[in-house]
This record gives sequence, C-alpha cells and structure tokens, in this order.
Amino acid sequence: MHRYLALVFALFIPLLSLSSPTQAEPVAVTDNTSTTPVAVKAELAMLQQAIDTDIHKLKHAKGELKTIVEYRIQNKTLQLRNKIKDLLEATPIDSAFLQPLIQGQLNYIQQIDSYIDDNIDKLEQQLGSGTDDAILLDISKRELDKDTYYKQQLETLNWLEQVGQDVSEAQKSLLQILIARADMLESLVTYTQQQLQAAVDTATNAGKNVTSAQTSHVMMLKERLAQNSQSLNIDINLLDALGQDTAALKKTLFSVSGDITQDVLSFDVASSLVEQWLNTAQEQAINHGPTVVFKLFVFCLILTIAGLAGKLAKQIVKNTVSNSKLNLSKLLQDFFTSLSGKAVFTIGLLVALSQLGIELGPLLAGFGIAGVIIGFALQDTLSNFASGMMILIYRPYDVGDLINAAGVTGRVSHMSLVSTTIKTMDNQRLIIPNNKIWGDTINNITAEHQRRVDMTFGIGYSDNIEHAEAILKSIVEAHPKVQALPAPTIKLHLLGESSVDFIVRPWAKPEDYWEVYWDITREVKMRFDAEGISIPFPQRDVHIYQTTK
Repeated sequence: MHRYLALVFALFIPLLSLSSPTQAEPVAVTDNTSTTPVAVKAELAMLQQAIDTDIHKLKHAKGELKTIVEYRIQNKTLQLRNKIKDLLEATPIDSAFLQPLIQGQLNYIQQIDSYIDDNIDKLEQQLGSGTDDAILLDISKRELDKDTYYKQQLETLNWLEQVGQDVSEAQKSLLQILIARADMLESLVTYTQQQLQAAVDTATNAGKNVTSAQTSHVMMLKERLAQNSQSLNIDINLLDALGQDTAALKKTLFSVSGDITQDVLSFDVASSLVEQWLNTAQEQAINHGPTVVFKLFVFCLILTIAGLAGKLAKQIVKNTVSNSKLNLSKLLQDFFTSLSGKAVFTIGLLVALSQLGIELGPLLAGFGIAGVIIGFALQDTLSNFASGMMILIYRPYDVGDLINAAGVTGRVSHMSLVSTTIKTMDNQRLIIPNNKIWGDTINNITAEHQRRVDMTFGIGYSDNIEHAEAILKSIVEAHPKVQALPAPTIKLHLLGESSVDFIVRPWAKPEDYWEVYWDITREVKMRFDAEGISIPFPQRDVHIYQTTK
C-alpha cells in the first residue's frame, strides 16, 4: 500500500509546479457537438479539481496527513480512469471530448516515467555506501513501478487509438523500450538467481554459525528476484499484446521462478523446456551415468548379500537357542531368532546406503532424535515392550500353555514384544497388551504335569456311608485317566443341612482334567441310582403349631 502511494506521489510531483487549485482547467461542458452528458462532464471536472487541490496540499503535508493526501490522489485518479473506461464503452463514443482527456493521462504517465528515472539515478549514486542490498531492493521496486506504468501507457495508447488518433509511432517507440527492457530484465533475473543460490549455499555451509547479515542477504536477494521476475512478467505480457515472440523470455521466467500461472506453457515454450531438460538429462547420463549405475549395482548386491546373511543368521541362532541345555522358552527362542535376522539386514542396509554417498552419521543422529520424539509419543507401546521383555525373561508362560490372565482364560498361540495372542476355549482369538498381563495375576494352568480334580458328592442322612464310599472309590480307580500317584482322596467332608458330603479328589494330566471330571460325575449318578443311594436336594421341615386364645 505504501509503495503504491509512493508511486502516486511520484506521479504528481512533476506537476506541482504546473498545477494549483486556481490553475486547473475544467473539462469543457459547453460543446454543443458533444454527446457526453453534462452531469458526467461536471463529475470529471470535479475529480480533476480534487486531484489538483490534493496535489497542492501535498507540498506542505507531513506525517500521517501526507499518507491520507496520497491515498486521496490515488483514489481519485483511479476513479477518473474508470470513468474514461465507461465513456469508451458508450455508444457512440464521444471522441472529441475524450481525446484531450486521454491525452492528458498519457502526458501524466510520461512525466511519471521521467520522475522514476530520476529516482533510480539518485539511488544508483548511493551504491557503495555499505547498504547496497537495501538500495538494490529499492531500485528493483522502482523498476517494477516503471513496468506498471508501461502497462498503463499501453492501455492509454489503446484508448487514443479507439477514439481515432494515430498512435502507431508511439506504439513503436514503446515497443523498442519494452524489447530493450525485457532483455535487461532477463539478464538481471538470471544474475540475481545465481547470487541467491550462492548466498544460500554460504548460509547452509555456515550451519549454526550463520550470521544475521548472511540471513538478511538471502532474504533481500529473494525479494529482489521476486520483484525482477514480476517486472519481466509484465513486460512479457505487454510484448505479447504488441504481437512479439516471447517464448525465450517465458522460458527464462519459468526456469528462474517456476511460475506457471501465466501462459508460459505454450507449445514453443514447452517444447523448448523439454528439449533443454532432455539435453541436461543426456549430459548427466553421459558424464555420471556409469558411476550411478555401478553404485546402484553395488547397493543391490549388498542388500542381496545382507538378506542371505540375515536368513543364515536366523538359522544359526535358531539351532543355538533350541539347544535343550539352554532351557529357553519358545517365546524367547522366537525373539532371538527374529532379532538376529533383522539386525544383520539392518547393518547391510546401512553399508549399502553408504555406497550411495549417504552420510551415516547425520542419518543415525536423526534416527536418535526421532527415537526420542517417538518414545514420548508412544509411551504406552513402550510400556508393552518392557512388559514383553519381562515376560520373555521370567517365562511365566510359553506358547501352547493354558493360562488365566487379565481376566481371560485361554491357550497362548503367539506373542510379540507388545502383545500376546490367546485362543479361548470356545476358539475366540484375543490380543492382549503385555502390560495388562504383566500387571495382573498370571495363572498358568498347564505349567505342571499333574492337576487335581476337585469334586463333591452328597448322600442322604439315611444312606450307608461305607457303601457310598466304596462305590466312589471303585468309580475313581476304574477310570483309565486317573493317575495312581498321588493317590486319590475320598473322604467324608461335611454334614450339611440336607446331605452328607464326600470330597473326591483324583489326579490327572492337565489335558485330561475335564474328561475325568465329567466322566466321574456321570458315573456317580448312575451308580448311586443303581445301588439305591439317594442324592438329596435341599429341603426344610416346617412345623405348624395351633394355639388357642
């Protein structure tokens, strides 16, 4: 905004000595041949009068008041040009009235150009004072101002041509200026880009020791490149409007700024860019192709060898940890086997990357920093990992064991460092985090080779105790899966409210537990029924007494 206001200031400073409120020449409104309404002419005259008045005020304005006056001049000038556009779209065009009005606009713009040139000359004289970056940036802004007014100048010439004035010579003169200017800007943006790349490389190489001056220099160059690219873009559009071939200029602009929002991808530009890229690719392939191919071959070869070495390491570790003398759990064996293969392949991958010219030191340092960040983000996962390591070390269960842990009963089918997979008795698969298992009571049902089957059977108070005991003993001893040692326990246990209770406790293998339990329970019911021994159910005697009043 301030830059635009400065331009407006530049526009009217040359006119300060020519204009004043009393010197303004109002637009004629008494021409009987004019088709422009009197009200429009009066409005244009008022706009011009307001502009001249503000220009006179600008001589003495200071501070914020100066900014306000500049804004008014800019706003009134835009209103005046928009009014001219509206009149040019009217039918018929009032050429006699518009021609001097438009010519006045052209004179303004030409005086602006001279004033900006004077400003640029003064800025160039200040170079070498130690603030060249800031001065060159101001010059780039002034150059962009010139291109902005060249755009207005071409528009104004088109207006004059529209009202019947011959502007061919003026257009030729502007064309020559634009051609020379575009050539200068093309060299300027290319040079600025090279300077920017060198400054970026210097700042990058400085690393932590980069100075504020180096950083400021890079920022100044970036802004200068943006200003110069924008100036070149305006000149390209103006040359296109004048029928010139701008393919080479567009290619330069695209190469420097990568700006594809404009119409730079015409067929000529696109074919030229593709040809340039193909030539670059061909040159790179000829100069560096064999080296790159050889490095890729070595990279793939090392990865292949690392993969084979990883498989061999897994096999060796598997054979080693499965040795019965080590007495390692199946979970721990699988862990060491998998870890060995992955570790060997990771080492091979790092060696392969080093062959491509990748520095391993910064890479490993980056992994370390990333590991710390990931560690904070994945605290629960690391807790599971630590629990998994404790389970592997202390071995509370192994693959295939029937366990009760974290409120779940089932057989362990798989375990990783973060979770344990359990299949329940009804064949559901549950994946439980290791920290929930390690933080709870773990009941390994199949850890021992024998398991006691606890059962209780009741008989009536009127039944023969010795006979019932003999029947229970014969049933237990007859079952093929009841173990002889330890001997089964069959004892009279409780005198309950409704029954006399025997405990029956045979021993069996863990996998035979439920078969023994169910078979003996069934056989007891059948034998008691056959032998006339009752199995009482809970009962209560109720005595009713009748009282007399």
